[in-house]
Amino acid sequence: MLARMELTEQIAMVLVVFALLGGLLFLAKKRGLASLPLMGRRSAGVRRMEVLERVPLTPQHAIHLVRVSGKVVLIGTAPSSCTILDAALPDALPASLPQNILSTGQ
Repeated sequence: MLARMELTEQIAMVLVVFALLGGLLFLAKKRGLASLPLMGRRSAGVRRMEVLERVPLTPQHAIHLVRVSGKVVLIGTAPSSCTILDAALPDALPASLPQNILSTGQ
């Protein structure tokens, strides 16, 4: 009887630990601190957004060259804002830009 009680207590403690972990994951997801890529909504292998290049201007400011659904967009970011600087860039990048940014995705 004593061994059965210990087994029941161990199973209960494992369930409590799983419940606590689940609660922490829920709170982290709610605050945007965690994501579960296995449960994503986009289809696997299809990327609609690609960061081509990022240039830091100051520790808090940067400009980003991003391709979204085949369109290249220049975005400026700051601690409290994000501004589209130029959305009329053609899909084909100018020859003056390094061509290696297409393959690295940075």
